[in-house]
Amino acid sequence: MIGLRFIPVKMRLPLKFGAETIESIRIAHVELDAYGVRGIGETPLSVGWSWPSELSFLYRERVMLDFCRLLAEEYRFDETLDPMSAGYGFLTGKLPELLSRFNREHQVEMPHLAALICASAFDLALHDAFGKSRNLPTFETYGPDFMKHDLAWFYGDPAFAGKYPCDCFVQPAPEKIPVWHLVGGKDLLLESERTGYEPEDGYPVSLEKWIERDGLKCLKIKLTGRDAEWDYQRLVGVGKIALQYGCEALSPDFNCLVKEPEYVNEILDRLKIEESAIYDLLLYVEQPFPYDLEANRIDVHSCSARKPLFMDESAHDWKFVKMGYELGWNGVALKVCKTMTGALLSACWAKGHGMLLMVQDLTNPMLATVPHVLLAAHIGTIKGVECNAPQFYPTASLEDEKRHPGLYERRNGIVDLGTVKGPGFGY
Repeated sequence: MIGLRFIPVKMRLPLKFGAETIESIRIAHVELDAYGVRGIGETPLSVGWSWPSELSFLYRERVMLDFCRLLAEEYRFDETLDPMSAGYGFLTGKLPELLSRFNREHQVEMPHLAALICASAFDLALHDAFGKSRNLPTFETYGPDFMKHDLAWFYGDPAFAGKYPCDCFVQPAPEKIPVWHLVGGKDLLLESERTGYEPEDGYPVSLEKWIERDGLKCLKIKLTGRDAEWDYQRLVGVGKIALQYGCEALSPDFNCLVKEPEYVNEILDRLKIEESAIYDLLLYVEQPFPYDLEANRIDVHSCSARKPLFMDESAHDWKFVKMGYELGWNGVALKVCKTMTGALLSACWAKGHGMLLMVQDLTNPMLATVPHVLLAAHIGTIKGVECNAPQFYPTASLEDEKRHPGLYERRNGIVDLGTVKGPGFGY
């Protein structure tokens, strides 16, 4: 039996990234009976991120909701298999068939990335159920005692023979990890920028007040990818605040809108010359180029030679990670919204080839936060995990915050998983 419902969440402040501004979101909540127990998975259906288009937001959202409903009817799995094997079978077999049929029948062109987001809540529920059925935390089931196949089977690569996801995990996984804050394109940087129209709900609205309240040390900066001067000045503006408050790391995110490596290189080179202290804070650069890697095979070695260059939207699965690696990308930003199965396979392939890792959210609130942060703690990232749901809809997670205050309240620049215990994902 599969239960599906959608939880609407309104943002307290609009989130701008690239060409789109988001003011609300739907959370797909899935409950799935498998392995004799009930598993739970949640995923925010981030329309703008997964399906950039000139089509209206409401239209694209409605299509994704309909595809989730189709999955609730058609999601099938082999309970004799572990969730990695069963999940991979669905992702590589049934999901492409369903998407092709759905697009044809509805006369739409919903992209594969949007379909992955819809599928992820079902995949997470399957992984949660498996852990519960063994009375173990799910992250303790990714080894030879529970998995039918090793990584060599998934990749068709004998170099991974006898290796499992658990072999790529940090041992022991830390309970406290650094947290990244998102600086959206419309976010105020300074209190002096307030206009009087900001929400008065007890939460900060400017970057400097967020840093003061949460002790932030890591800032991800949303850029346009189209206006080089604006992007440069935004980097400088955020960078100066970061230096003032003793922040440790910055990451510019160009959101797939850059067409040529020179755009990024020129900004980085100018920053290195004019603002070297800010340049030194740049830990990595995230996904400047179009996410359709097959249609945009851009050689990015010149960028990754300057700063680590991380795939995000392009990294649909480990095969795309491999393609990116060959083009010069040297890092991967993992997201459980592309399914836990896919995230783990991408992570293990990347680690096996010396690529760096990061775990980023999709503004994951409520239960969606838990497996997201668990992945970051276990897989070993370049620095911590991104958690920006507390910025954009903090009240959505108040009930969950009672159980896991350290996970939903970013304090002293960290999130704390110490309360996440028990079988499954420990919700």
